[in-house]
Amino acid sequence: MLKISGEVLGDKKGDGIDVDSLTKIAKEICKVQKAGIEVAIVCGGGNIWRYRDTKKAGIERTTSDYMGMMATIMNGVALQSAIENLGVHSRVATSLDLPQIAEPYIRRRAVRHLEKKRVVICAGGTGNPYFTTDTAAALRAVELNCDILLKATKVDGVYDADPEKVKTAKKYKELSFQEAIEKNLKIMDQTAFSLCRESNMKILVFNMHKENAILEAAEGKAIGTLVS
Repeated sequence: MLKISGEVLGDKKGDGIDVDSLTKIAKEICKVQKAGIEVAIVCGGGNIWRYRDTKKAGIERTTSDYMGMMATIMNGVALQSAIENLGVHSRVATSLDLPQIAEPYIRRRAVRHLEKKRVVICAGGTGNPYFTTDTAAALRAVELNCDILLKATKVDGVYDADPEKVKTAKKYKELSFQEAIEKNLKIMDQTAFSLCRESNMKILVFNMHKENAILEAAEGKAIGTLVS
């Protein structure tokens, strides 16, 4: 299971859908599929809409969260097109009912797509407000019996402080779930993290902006920080 943010599909500010960024991510994902690895994806929607950035808009939280879910579907459909332009089959499976552009998320159907070597893009979050796409990624990873949840970020792992602010920040190669809790390390939101811990779903946090990083992470190479 690959979790990416919506911002990585955007322009330099992380806004909208940038064709170059979209194509770059699609190429990296296709490398994984062509290596014979089954891959499912959950993408955020922050490049289009995010509640915490739009609180002042006066839109009620539940409505705003549904708007965010629709944003993830827009990203999912765009990513599907970019992947298929590269000759790899993919499906968008959404938790919201939008039959004109995507199929409904049905676990057994999604598993079958993976078995047929199709990339499965799980969009629409969990289908419920108040839950993040991190939680959606953790949930789908567990449901689809994934081997690991790949948390793609802009830093190359988990640190004991913000590496962009603290030059002496220490990077962890491996962590246990308990260590991450005790040290209050912000790996994922608490709901997502708790689900991974209870289901023993490993999490690999890595820098996705390096060439071949997604493939290396999927192949189990020693990059980023492994939480297990």
